[in-house]
Amino acid sequence: MKNFFVWFLAFIITASSAVYQRLTGPTYPISGEQTVLNQKIEYKFLTSMGGDDDADVRVTVPDNNIEGKLFWKRYKTSDDWTIQNMERDGDTLFTALPNQPPAGKLRYYVELTSAGQNLKLPPGDDVVIRFKGEVPTLILILHVIAMFGSMLLSTRTGLEFFRKEPKLKNLTLWTIGFLLAGGFILGPIVQKYAFDAYWTGFPFGYDLTDNKTLIALVGWLIAYFMYKRSEKPKNWALFASILLLLIFMIPHSVMGSELDYEKLDKEKSKTEIQLEE
Repeated sequence: MKNFFVWFLAFIITASSAVYQRLTGPTYPISGEQTVLNQKIEYKFLTSMGGDDDADVRVTVPDNNIEGKLFWKRYKTSDDWTIQNMERDGDTLFTALPNQPPAGKLRYYVELTSAGQNLKLPPGDDVVIRFKGEVPTLILILHVIAMFGSMLLSTRTGLEFFRKEPKLKNLTLWTIGFLLAGGFILGPIVQKYAFDAYWTGFPFGYDLTDNKTLIALVGWLIAYFMYKRSEKPKNWALFASILLLLIFMIPHSVMGSELDYEKLDKEKSKTEIQLEE
């Protein structure tokens, strides 16, 4: 295979997997349409919110006779539902969810009412939104570039398996270098800004994003170790590239950082008692 074609194929595979990961991940907004009294209702609910602002909740509802309420509570708690009336701005009903500490999650849904009819949005499961701190744009861009680069280089190195005279060493080193930069230098910096923790994977936690990055690195370190020790090192490169591709197909942020509200409440109560004393 010609070099340009191999790089082009690697890019197509990498870009496709990245798009799949993004569209199937828990941070992708939940959107849809419903019809009530011959009115088309459109919604797009956020599942991730960065920074210090509250999270807007908006529903396109042209009929002024339709009213809306927002129901929300902290995720994985026994809290009662908080109910907020939605205001109208033209064809839009809107309100906002209160900002939460980093990694805090809220569960919410909207209920529309008209002529004695109620419509829940979304019609199925409630929406879960996770809040995070603001990540500097430059750091985030560099992190994304490094991680996409590691995926691209990994795929490109794996495709050397199909060449008569594979050139693995430099490609393997570049793959490991980008993976280290994106996943173990810039990644922890991004996570610190977003969730106030540098690393929440093994051995400190169960963050799947951190753990799958660690597994990918181990796979490529094994491939590099076997480069001069195996009669067919290209088999190990193919193994490492497939491993990285498969685990990176797992949607981003699945089993990600999550605030323990029960623990937070206990800490607040303890602090208040100490202040009173």
